[in-house]
Amino acid sequence: MYEVVVVGGGPAGLSAALVLGRQRRRVLVVDAGQPRNAPATEMHMYLGRDGGSPALLLSDGRAELAVYPTVEFRQGRVTSAEGESGRFTVTLADGERVETSRLMLASGLTDQPADVPGLAERWGKSVYHCPFCHGYETNGKVLAVIGNGADAMLAAYVADRYSDDVVLCTNGPAAMPEPVAEVIKARGIPVKESPVVGIEGELDALTLRFADGMTLAREAVYHRAPTRPNTELAVQLGCELLPDGCVEVDEYGRTSVAGVYAAGDAAHLKAVPDPVTLVGPSAADGVRAAVWLEQELFRAGLPVALG
Repeated sequence: MYEVVVVGGGPAGLSAALVLGRQRRRVLVVDAGQPRNAPATEMHMYLGRDGGSPALLLSDGRAELAVYPTVEFRQGRVTSAEGESGRFTVTLADGERVETSRLMLASGLTDQPADVPGLAERWGKSVYHCPFCHGYETNGKVLAVIGNGADAMLAAYVADRYSDDVVLCTNGPAAMPEPVAEVIKARGIPVKESPVVGIEGELDALTLRFADGMTLAREAVYHRAPTRPNTELAVQLGCELLPDGCVEVDEYGRTSVAGVYAAGDAAHLKAVPDPVTLVGPSAADGVRAAVWLEQELFRAGLPVALG
């Protein structure tokens, strides 16, 4: 029987396992091998690894965990979880069932880009979702932003920070809140409303094709895609979810279900409705939740209950 099963081997899950492994807890990390930033060749704003490979960060993390004999890593998927604090049963995709005292959910988010031919293939390479993650590298380039509604404000942001040539592509009739529309107009950002029917080319030489037959040459594209929290297990266990679909946690990383913790991009406080979903905060979130989970395990094992 494991003391903790960590579901998800991204920055949050690996960081949590590292904390627990150093406290000699018997930990199983199960990772499906589908990190959100897999398409990206670089990550940024992670001190000491700025510009480094996201894949290398994870492989280095797994190598660091291998030093701790009580931590086990498995490539696979958890299909179900049930039980209560002190005895959860976790079922893996291959049918194996394991028992654990506590659970740490760290399965993250999945991006859901617009259904535009050529967009998904360029995701993280020449089509970017985040100006914090990729903006510096697009400084001085001619840019397009695919977005509508409140997300159209991204065009004003990249125009302010990185480029004096930005075109907003609303991929259909513009439907922006009035304040956003006013900002776009005041900055003189051209708006193209015809649906985008395809993206071709590579970084620095992209072509956007529109339903009206027009084309637009750009060097890079921004698109703030909606995200889907990978919270199927949280739902099975009965954890409270927030309006955005993420798992609600308290300041200690505890969910509403005793013995179940959550960390990373798919878990946050109710008081923080729009959390920062970057590699650094995700790793820190895993550390924080694991420290408090360790304290819970320690207290549960005491011969005398603390008041």
